[in-house]
Amino acid sequence: MRRLMASALLGTVSMVSVLSPTSAPVQAAETYTRESLDRTFRLEWSKTARNVNGYVYNSSNRHAAYMRLLVEGVDGSGNVVNKTTTWVVDVPPNNRAFFHVSVPDAPSYRVLILSFNWIQEIASNRDRRNA
Repeated sequence: MRRLMASALLGTVSMVSVLSPTSAPVQAAETYTRESLDRTFRLEWSKTARNVNGYVYNSSNRHAAYMRLLVEGVDGSGNVVNKTTTWVVDVPPNNRAFFHVSVPDAPSYRVLILSFNWIQEIASNRDRRNA
């Protein structure tokens, strides 16, 4: 009887260990260099009062969303003195999106893209005719 219970318990433990992975699956992510981002997106901005306002231009046929921007306040020697982040929810393909963020005072600023998600790709007219 003990042998039967031990083998039943062992069978249950092996089945559970096969069905439940020991580590969570890892999703693949696209990696972008600054140069590839510069070919796809262009930032245009200005400082007005206590805000940085501007546009993100998307020159691709893909829809970008949930873009996170970093606005750095920079001193005269190029050192970062403060950082602020903001979100641009929707950047349409071959179009632009407005952003606005309050920032602490600094001699100058720079704006960088931290992250974004691709949502879709628009088919060309030729692709639509063949569908």
